[in-house]
Amino acid sequence: MRLLQKFLDKELLLGRYFCGMPQRIQLKFSPQELGNTDWVDEQFKQAAGLGKDGASATVLWRKKSLDARGKMPYFLVSADVYTADELPALTQGFKLQNVAWAAKTIHIIGAGPAGLFAALALIELGVKPVVIERGKEVRFRRRDLAKMNKELVVNPESNYCFGEGGAGTYSDGKLYTRSNKRGPVEKVLRCLIDHGAPEAISWEAHPHIGTNKLPQLVEGIRKTIRDCGGEVRFNSKLVDLDLEVGNGKVKKIEIQQFSEEENSVEHTDSAVKKYWESCEQLILATGHSARDIFELLSDKGVVIESKPFALGVRLEHPQALIDSIQYKCDLRGDYLPPSSYSLVEQIRGRGVFSFCMCPGGIIAPAATDVGEVVVNGWSPSKRNGPFANSGYVVGVDDQDFASFSAHGELRALRYQQSVERAAFLATGSLVAPAQRMEDFIQQRNSADLPLNSYLPGLMSVNLDSVLPTAIHQRVRESLVVLGKKMRGFRTNDAILVGVESRTSSPVRIPRDSESLQHPQYDNLYPCGEGAGYAGGIMSAALDGMRVAQAATLGD
Repeated sequence: MRLLQKFLDKELLLGRYFCGMPQRIQLKFSPQELGNTDWVDEQFKQAAGLGKDGASATVLWRKKSLDARGKMPYFLVSADVYTADELPALTQGFKLQNVAWAAKTIHIIGAGPAGLFAALALIELGVKPVVIERGKEVRFRRRDLAKMNKELVVNPESNYCFGEGGAGTYSDGKLYTRSNKRGPVEKVLRCLIDHGAPEAISWEAHPHIGTNKLPQLVEGIRKTIRDCGGEVRFNSKLVDLDLEVGNGKVKKIEIQQFSEEENSVEHTDSAVKKYWESCEQLILATGHSARDIFELLSDKGVVIESKPFALGVRLEHPQALIDSIQYKCDLRGDYLPPSSYSLVEQIRGRGVFSFCMCPGGIIAPAATDVGEVVVNGWSPSKRNGPFANSGYVVGVDDQDFASFSAHGELRALRYQQSVERAAFLATGSLVAPAQRMEDFIQQRNSADLPLNSYLPGLMSVNLDSVLPTAIHQRVRESLVVLGKKMRGFRTNDAILVGVESRTSSPVRIPRDSESLQHPQYDNLYPCGEGAGYAGGIMSAALDGMRVAQAATLGD
């Protein structure tokens, strides 16, 4: 219970000392200057006019952002400067307590960001969470990812999307969200820092943790939940619901449970255990790729809705090329971070845009079943790989799903599946179809492919044969436009890898805007990316917290 004691110590500290009102100061630094943090802090103390009293003052950074629009990149840093007799205000994480014997229990399906932060919020509110996750703990999940990369084998229950931490564990750990209105962003960041994330995420303009560091952090959150009396069950999959239609209640849930050895590609029906469990309230936080859950809800007559999403490719350049474009230099040097980009064009009435940009990153296989090819991207904490990749996608909606209208509310999902299967048929395995950028623009086959980061391997394929016409035409035209705006971006040293199709859920599970309950079942709470209410780690965590609070108020 060390983490619990840490929170209690913070509470005592705040009650013992006066939290002062600091001076908020913003200063401009060159990349080289920012490398000496002690010297930077001294500049803030001098700017605060503290003079000799500066030695005992405290400087807390609040925001750091990079401006590379001019000839010389520079950083803007905002900091709070406290005098010696002022105690810096401490951002609080969750106020933990023991809920092992709590009067109320709430079930959470899914141990991704939404599910884990819903569990933490319930603990803070005095409710016992029971988290049910179909995949494995992080340490066992790694083995299945290795099989995907080396043996081209997909475990439908344990992969880049399913398992402890959900898809967020292997998605770079980007933490920024476009809206602070979603909830207490600082509380989420503090919780992550308390579990091992770097302090810098509290002030970076675009914070990230890194895929190499996320597994240990996620394990720490799971330990905190269990230390506080909550339950986290792995290898446990929701397969059925007992619904009381007249009263609008979920009465029981049926769980299919595997042992560690059984939760593998080779498991059979005889190797699993199924059981029913009573359910007071159910938070559904299954993620954007839990297609079996969408199908279960549809089969049970639970209202769901088709939802627009975005579809396209992963675009990969040499990182040095992106650095030279963005920083307007031949060599980035040691003091600037690997450069990123954010691109958007309007082509034929639709948005074409970059998504989940990973400087120094890796393209990873994100399929969740056999017979499909899906790609995603991630970066290690240092972002020091030789390649830069991003999703490059086109918005799709009901006009694209028209030929799948017979599937009703699952039409967008079936459209998504059809593209992923086309990518698989093009190569016959998890090897991904790919094309050099200029070859794609000129509509010619690539004679060969450059070195790249996708470990299962690439095959030269004309992507027009994989992507729907509405997609490949707009991607092609947008790249021509970008080539005129960004000198060097259009190059045959870059590749397009298919397909990037899990940008968001193709299904929305509706809920009341105030109670957050499903319109048919007042103890069912759709949550996070899978329900269509989040898009990334931060927004999913915030939605999980919000839903947890609503669920404690429901009957």
